[in-house]
Amino acid sequence: MKLPEIMKRILGICAVTLSLLLCWSSAYWLTDWFYNIIHYLPHEFTRQLINSILGFFLFGCFVFFITNIKWVKERQEKSLHPLIHAMKMMAEGNFNIDLSFYNTQLKDRNHPYYKIVESINHMANKLGEMEEMRQEFISNVSHEIQSPLTSISGFAHALKNDDLSSADRGHYLEIIEMESNRLSKLSENLLKLTSLESEHIPFEIKEYRLDYQLRRIILANEPQWAEKNIHMDISLDKLVIAADEALMDQVWINLLHNSIKFTPKAGTITVKAIEKDDDHLFVKISDTGIGMNKDAVMRMFERFYKSDLSRNRDSGGNGLGLSIVKKIIDLHKGIIRVESEIGRGTDISITLNKTFS
Repeated sequence: MKLPEIMKRILGICAVTLSLLLCWSSAYWLTDWFYNIIHYLPHEFTRQLINSILGFFLFGCFVFFITNIKWVKERQEKSLHPLIHAMKMMAEGNFNIDLSFYNTQLKDRNHPYYKIVESINHMANKLGEMEEMRQEFISNVSHEIQSPLTSISGFAHALKNDDLSSADRGHYLEIIEMESNRLSKLSENLLKLTSLESEHIPFEIKEYRLDYQLRRIILANEPQWAEKNIHMDISLDKLVIAADEALMDQVWINLLHNSIKFTPKAGTITVKAIEKDDDHLFVKISDTGIGMNKDAVMRMFERFYKSDLSRNRDSGGNGLGLSIVKKIIDLHKGIIRVESEIGRGTDISITLNKTFS
């Protein structure tokens, strides 16, 4: 027998002996106190018998109490095992957890464990969603980077051919330059989106004329919409807003580029800006473009989402522009809504606060 086990047994015997002494001493003092109260002293044998019975009774109560406490503790620990196991699974990166059966066993919604179980379930669901988004994000970034790299590598290899004509060589160089620009734009947008989502980007809030800003951006993009012979219907009230002008530039540029990109030749783009009420401004950008289905409308602000991959690739998009737009509007505590129908075009409505708080 090992020394620690011997020590445990000795301590156990000492504990039992001490408990017996305490119980018999308590029995003696209780009976002595009781005899003084009733002014009666029984025979010595009777006193010893009563003290022994009472001592055993107190010892039995003591043992029952200790055992019951241990049983309750073990029961509580056993009831916590599923929760502990769930937390360990989450720590290991497994968020496929469902503790609804546990709450079914508890039945009482006021039970202290009920809310804990609900919180763990909610946390597991949210962490699972975040993990899916992370994996999808990595997959999308890898795809967006791999595509232009493959093109650059392929055409760079083709340029090594000495028999290549000057026209083909120039065409290949243009493709390499275009794909390099795509990579640069992707990197820029990723950094921009990361900065916006961290909410550590410095805000330069100032008052300025929103109608001037919209008109300036529309005129700056005149070569694009004029080339497609798009009719621009502009209705801008005199509007003053307190916002980050540089960030809002990105909103209007992205939205206008999308409208121009997906509006066919001789189509129409309408830009309207009015005062909605004393505290809010309203901007609406509508086009007669190809439109989107309901699923595309629901997902259009997701990072890297593209309703038509080939179309977006041909037009140089990477699926981050609208995510940036949504984040900037959210940071300004505004609201953006989208209505679209395939073949009839898209309406994007934005409500902004006049002041930033």
